[in-house]
Parts: sequence; C-alpha cells; structure tokens
Amino acid sequence: MLKEILGALFGSGSAGVKNVSAKEAAQFVKDKNAQFIDVRSAGEYQSGHAKKAANFPLDTLARDLDRLDKSKPTYVICQSGMRSLRGASILDEAGFKEVYNVTGGTVAWKMAGLETER
Repeated sequence: MLKEILGALFGSGSAGVKNVSAKEAAQFVKDKNAQFIDVRSAGEYQSGHAKKAANFPLDTLARDLDRLDKSKPTYVICQSGMRSLRGASILDEAGFKEVYNVTGGTVAWKMAGLETER
C-alpha cells in the first residue's frame, strides 16, 4: 500500500499502471486496438477533450467496466492527472492487462498542442 501511495505521488503509479506523457499517449492511441478514456465529469468532457477519448466519469467507472475490453491497452486522462491515476488504478484492480495514466491530463495535452474536440 505504501509503495502504491509513493508511486502515485512520485510518478511510478500503482503496480500495474504505467505513466505516459500526453505526447506518448497521442502516439499510442492512434492504434485502433487501444482504448482512450476521459474520467472527468460529463460537463468537463463536453467543454473540450482529447481527440478520440471516450467519457467514463470516475464516479461511475467501476459500474461501467463491462463496456471496456480488459485485453486492450487502455489510456486514462482527466484534467491534471490525479483522477486519471485513480481511474487507472480501478482498471488495474479489475484485471485490465495494460493500463496507462496520462500525466498532466488534459492540461498537458493542450499545452503540447495536441488535438482536442467537443
């Protein structure tokens, strides 16, 4: 438990969650086999989100797991990286094979000049 908390604070994520930059995530989500989810609220998502990201709000993520494929690489983004880390941990604990947290979230995505949509 302490290892996971320290990992979350200092960048290594939980045991099965890997951190990736916004630019790395943008390259990987071009793969048609990857899933890209935004765990922000519906209102935040509708105000603008990373291109190709599907909305799975953090507060309902656990009950919507059956809508995702556990065998596909899954990238998780939020506004700044904290909620996505929690969401990624939920996926990891549910048995998803490859889970990635987008560090810096949508803020980093936009700062990197990556494409967004509404």
